Amino acid sequence: MERKLIFLDIDGTLTEPGKNVPPKSAVLAVEKARAKGHKAVLCSGRNYGMLFPLMQYGFDGLVASAGGYIEYQGKVVYDCPMTQKQQEKVLAVFKESGIYRTIGGREHSYTDEGFKEFLAENIQSKANSELLRWRIQIEKELGIHPMSEYDGEPIYGMAFMSRGAKRLEKPMQALREEFDFCIQDEDACGIVNGELSSKAFDKGKAVERLCEFLGASIEDTIAFGDSMNDLEMIEAAGTGVCMADGSPALLQIADMVCPPVTQDGLYRAFEKLNLL
Repeated sequence: MERKLIFLDIDGTLTEPGKNVPPKSAVLAVEKARAKGHKAVLCSGRNYGMLFPLMQYGFDGLVASAGGYIEYQGKVVYDCPMTQKQQEKVLAVFKESGIYRTIGGREHSYTDEGFKEFLAENIQSKANSELLRWRIQIEKELGIHPMSEYDGEPIYGMAFMSRGAKRLEKPMQALREEFDFCIQDEDACGIVNGELSSKAFDKGKAVERLCEFLGASIEDTIAFGDSMNDLEMIEAAGTGVCMADGSPALLQIADMVCPPVTQDGLYRAFEKLNLL
C-alpha cells in the first residue's frame, strides 16, 4: 500500500467550528493511519498560534494561515507574511469601507472592536446563524485579541464580515492584483463573510509545496475540508473529501463526501479509504 500524505482542515472538519478538541474518533483515525505509515498534516486558515494546540494529537506537520506558513516535523518549509506596505493598504481600505476585520499574525489574531456585538445582533440570521455562533465561540476559546492591542506584527491573512456586498467593491478593486478574496456562501440577510489571502499562496499551493519538499507524489495526497477556503486544497490533492455538511459548491467538486465531524465522519472516511 502506498503511503499517503493526509491534509486536514480544522474548523468543521477535524473539530466542530471554533473548537480545539476533536472527537475521539478523529484522534483515533489519525493515530491508526500514522501507525500504518501515513503522514497527517493540519491545513487551516487559522494562524500558527491558534492552530498549534492541536499538534498534541499527533500530527507530522502544519499548514497555517491558509498556506502562508508551512512547518513539517519542526522544520519551516515556507513563511510568507504580508509586506509592511501591503499590511497598511489592506487595513486602511477595509476600515474605510466599514468592514469588520479579523487579522492573523503568526502567533496572535486581532478583531475590530464592535465585531462581537455585531455578531450578537445578527445571531438570528437564519442563513448564517451557524457561522455567527462559531465566530463567538472562537473569541471565547481561541483567544482573539481586540484590534486596539495590535502592535504591528506581520500579518498573513484576514477574515472579514460586511453588511452587504457593496462595501466590498472598493477593497476588491484596490487589492485585486495582489490578493484573492474567498467569499463564503452569502447570507440571505445581506451579511457577507470571507477571507483575504495573498496570491502567493493558498491551501492548494501548500499541498504542492509540501509534496515538493518531501519528494512525494501529489497523487498520494488526500485532503479533507468543508468550506470554500478549502477549494484549492480539494482540487490540488490526489483525492479531495468534503464533509457532508460542507459548502454546496465544494460538495459538487469533491471526489468523495463523508459524514459530518459530529457523526465520526473522519474515522468513517479513513476506513473507506483504507487508511486504518
